[in-house]
Amino acid sequence: MYDAFTTLPLIDLWLREDIGAADLTAQLMVDADATAHFVMNAREAMVIAGIDVAAAVFARYRPDLAIETLCRDGQAVEKGTALLRLSGNARAILTAERPALNIVQHLSGIATLTAQYVRAISHTRARLLDTRKTIPGLRALEKHAAHCGGALNHRLSLDGGVLIKDNHIAVCGGIGPAIAKARAGVPVLTKIEVECDRLDQVREALAAQADLIMLDNMSLADMREAVKWVAGRVALEASGNVRLETLPAIAETGVDYISTSKITQSAPAVDIGLDAPA
Repeated sequence: MYDAFTTLPLIDLWLREDIGAADLTAQLMVDADATAHFVMNAREAMVIAGIDVAAAVFARYRPDLAIETLCRDGQAVEKGTALLRLSGNARAILTAERPALNIVQHLSGIATLTAQYVRAISHTRARLLDTRKTIPGLRALEKHAAHCGGALNHRLSLDGGVLIKDNHIAVCGGIGPAIAKARAGVPVLTKIEVECDRLDQVREALAAQADLIMLDNMSLADMREAVKWVAGRVALEASGNVRLETLPAIAETGVDYISTSKITQSAPAVDIGLDAPA
């Protein structure tokens, strides 16, 4: 999902943004050769995502720090769990602390909220999908976090599949012509999905041999009717008005997938702290 090639430039950006010319507080108050030991702790229950990225922030700023990760991404932990242990140059640890905490708090917040959504539909066959509604520059990391929480990834970027939406349909003159144009040029292993907000569009998309059909902002009754009529011939994705409280009823219509931006756009950061051992 992400690697050093994509992550290290981000880490460099985070460090430059936070430090500026120098960490004035650490420079004035901490001796250059002082050493310290710290532990990163979960201050609430959460699902972990980004612990290796947080470790990489410290390592990028000061490669000789001793860093030990004590958990893994995707792991559910309780309040008080030690997540990472650090020792080495005190100035360096204190200077890199905030960017490291920011990213692991943000990503673990996404994983934690995603896990709540996944649990809410665990009694059904539906699977949760993320979306492309992510913070610019953080998509790979945020989609990794959603996966840590139990979601499946939708398109990572626009080249990851054909998704024919209402404006594409309007420009092409209908669902049938739009699918025909896409099918004529799409790579053979790439799927074509069509967004439909009416049942007659579902029938048209199925007749034109779409690979997936998105039921966009449909009523529960219409979703149930679409599931019944399609009868498993193509996968159905529900989208729109998806919140934690509406999720179970949507899943119970029998759709295959439910996509939501809430897990990336609305996830609150979890509480993680860097503490000196008592």
